[in-house]
This record gives sequence, C-alpha cells and structure tokens, in this order.
Amino acid sequence: MTSRSRSPRPRPLLLTATLTTTLALALAATGCGTEPVPDTRAAGPSGSAGPAPDRAELEARASAAQLVAEHVWVTEAAGYALARQSVGVLGDDGFGSVYTEPEGGQIKLSVERLPHADADCTDGPASGSEQEPLATCERDGEQWYRATESGHAYAREQGDLVVTLSGTRREVDRATLRSAALAAHRADDYELDQVLPPAGETAGRQPVERGDLPPVGDGAPNNDVGASG
Repeated sequence: MTSRSRSPRPRPLLLTATLTTTLALALAATGCGTEPVPDTRAAGPSGSAGPAPDRAELEARASAAQLVAEHVWVTEAAGYALARQSVGVLGDDGFGSVYTEPEGGQIKLSVERLPHADADCTDGPASGSEQEPLATCERDGEQWYRATESGHAYAREQGDLVVTLSGTRREVDRATLRSAALAAHRADDYELDQVLPPAGETAGRQPVERGDLPPVGDGAPNNDVGASG
C-alpha cells in the first residue's frame, strides 16, 4: 500500500462502528471483579521457561470461546493490562479485547474482516453510522490515524483483517495509543495460553446481544417477544 498525497477530507469516523461493537467488552472490563490477565509481555518463547502449550488444547479453548486462534492479537502499553473478562468474539470470526489502567483508561483492540475504507480513512466514506466528523485523518507509518473531537484510533490492514486500537482522547493520549498500535501482533502459543479463557470457563465471557432494546434512540427496552426470544 502506498501513501496518498491528496489532503484528507472530513469523513464519518469508523470509531463509531468499532467502539459500538466493543462497548460490551468495555463494560465487562470495568465491571465488578475485573481480573487482569497475567503480564503477556513475559508470555513468549523468550519469557517462558515452561514447555510450549499444547496447540490442540489451545485450538479447543479458542473454539469453545467462539474464537479463531489465528485472529487473536495482543498488545502492550505502559501501565495497561489486558482485562480477561473483555476477551470475546466480534462479528463472525473477529476478536476484541480491552486493556485498562488503574485510573480507568481503556485501549480497545479489535480484529475484524472489514473493507479497505474501514482502515484507510482517506479513501472514501467508512461504513457505519455517521457520528462526529473527522478532525484528523493521516497516514502514520504503516497505519492510519484518525480522530474526532472525543475519540481516536490507529488502524492497519493485515491481509483481509483490519486491526484497530482505539480509545477516547480524554483517557488515552496519542503517543500511548500509537505505542499500543505498534506493539500489536498476532498472539503466539504462549500468549494464547494467557489470553484464552481456561477450558470450561468460557460461559458468559462473550458480549451478549440484547434483543429487548430498540434499534434507535435511548428508549426503554422493548418487551415484545421477537426472534431473539
């Protein structure tokens, strides 16, 4: 992919789609009893003295959590730790997680099959609902950085996947978000062992789709029995 010389035009921010999708993950991460995962920076071939985790077991744990092991990514940022409760599936076979710090800041990581425009904010309108207009849209190395008045994100394409690191500008500064974006990588077997829910403990860890909420607005739950029961 090559950088474009034309000036970026204001576009609807894709953060709305990603952040909306990961809202349930964020709520889980800040809920009672949040349990950070052990430091994944030490969970790799150079940081583990133990034997390599059994790949078949890892695949089984991923499948039980409705995840594709190859779509599980991890990152790191100073002061942030992965909240175990936040790990879950996005869409059909995507992956989402939330990293938190003691003061309440959150960095959301999402890995999804998305169109090119959902990564490159200079290449036309992104999909998703229109919310805040873009204040910034620019190429930063191999990634795209975009920001609205309240939120910002780094995104990059990895094959047919788009990997996005996002957060609010009030909680996470650009330098921290950029550092997390640069550190993001596909989890190796050691990291998968740390990130995936243990066997038999996957129930309730995935975001729950509410079937009783109206499709628009902030009205009261719809108690009519529909397709979701």
